[in-house]
Amino acid sequence: MGIQERKERERERRRQQIMVAAKRVFSDRGFNKTTMEDIAREAELSPGTLYLYFKNKDELFSSLSIRILQYLNLRLEHVVNDEKDMGPDEKIEALKEVMYDVYEFDPLILINMFHLQSSDTLKNLSPQLLSNIKELSRNSLGLMARIFEEGTENDQFIDRHPMAFADIMWAIFSGVVLWEESKRIINEDKNYLKETLEIAFDIFARGIKKVET
Repeated sequence: MGIQERKERERERRRQQIMVAAKRVFSDRGFNKTTMEDIAREAELSPGTLYLYFKNKDELFSSLSIRILQYLNLRLEHVVNDEKDMGPDEKIEALKEVMYDVYEFDPLILINMFHLQSSDTLKNLSPQLLSNIKELSRNSLGLMARIFEEGTENDQFIDRHPMAFADIMWAIFSGVVLWEESKRIINEDKNYLKETLEIAFDIFARGIKKVET
């Protein structure tokens, strides 16, 4: 192994160390209350070292969000490309499961990712990180759109733009997750997320079905 390769491996190891520490601190303190100094202390590094890897807290948190988008892409690719025997209706059911599994994968990071993507935070990210987030997001929506496109071509769904369907489904998902999370702040003993998502997606699926005349 060459010197340059060892340096790159060490840099990646340190980067992962910081991200693991950040995840713990974000989970304990929440995004708004967490500081880079808190994360440095948890990672047993100096704050200056953190800034060698991440220019600010937004960039560090957004780097954690990449993992969720990668997981979403993998699950969607499986539904679209590997489940060729499924019809459009079955793929919609599979898509519902994918959405809930993405939430289960890391609720805290997902919820804060929704908040970050609806704010000016993305403007504070490095060009490379912003490019990665955009690419993964576009790919996810594109994969969902292919499911709806197939249903339209098979004359099972109403004739509307497949990407619009994908946007609506993602909006339903993010909206329900954020709304249910806000309700849990008032009463943390109640969690109707899965039930509410099931109803919302069922109404959506019924709405896009083509009615025989």
